[in-house]
Amino acid sequence: MTSKNLTGLLAKDFGQTPSASRTTGEKLFTLAFAAVQWPWLLKSLYGGTKAHKAQLLARIGLDDDALPHLGSWKADTFLLHRIVDEIEARRPRVVVELGSGATSLVIARALALHGGGQLHSYDQHEPFVGEVREWLSENGLAARFHHAPLASRDPAWPGLWYDLAEVPARIDMLVIDGPPWVVHPYVRGMAERLFDRLVPGGIVLLDDAARPGERVVARRWRKDWPGIDFRYEGGGTKGLLVGRKPV
Repeated sequence: MTSKNLTGLLAKDFGQTPSASRTTGEKLFTLAFAAVQWPWLLKSLYGGTKAHKAQLLARIGLDDDALPHLGSWKADTFLLHRIVDEIEARRPRVVVELGSGATSLVIARALALHGGGQLHSYDQHEPFVGEVREWLSENGLAARFHHAPLASRDPAWPGLWYDLAEVPARIDMLVIDGPPWVVHPYVRGMAERLFDRLVPGGIVLLDDAARPGERVVARRWRKDWPGIDFRYEGGGTKGLLVGRKPV
C-alpha cells in the first residue's frame, strides 16, 4: 500500500524480526502516551489543500494524479514542498530517507530535476518497499530501496530501530519520517546515529516535529549535538524540525 491508497490513522505494521520485540514497559508507555498525543494524530489526517498539492505536482512536473492521497502517516504538502526547496537550493548528491512513501516519489523527482543525486530509502515493511519501488518506476523514477526491519536497539533511546545496511558514508540530506510512533514516541531519536555522516552543510529534516514525542527528541538533539543548528518550522499541520550542519 503506497500513497496511491487511502489509509487510516495508524501506521503500517512494524515489520520487526522475530527475534526483536518491544518490552512490556515500552508498550505500556506508548499506550499511555497515545492519550496525550491523540490531538496531534487527528491533525495528521490532513495532508494539505488540493491547491498546495497541485502546486507541488506542477513544480516538479508530475501528473495531477501522481499523489492521490496524503495525510495520516504519510507526508503533508508542507513537508514535500520544503524537501523540494532544499533539493533545489543544495543539489544534494546523497539523500538518505528513513520511512519510504510519498516522500520517496517527490525526492526522486526533485533530484532528477536538480543535479541528479541518489536517494537511499529505508523502510521496515518489506512488501511496502517493493510497492514504492514499483510506484516510482511507473513515474519514470528510481531510487535505492532497502528493507530495514526493526531489530536494532540503542541504550540511549527506547524502542526498536532500523537494522540498516549499505548506508552511505557521506550524507547530504537526511529525511526522517520513521519509524512510526507506535513503536515508541521517542524512537526517532535514534536517527542521531547517522549525524556523524552528514557532510559540512548537510541538513536533517524530521517530520511530525509538532508531536510531543518528537519535541522530546528535538530537545535532546539540541543538547547533544550543539554543532547542528536545529530550528522548528510550523508551517504544516505536523511540524518540521530542520537541522543544519555548518559548512
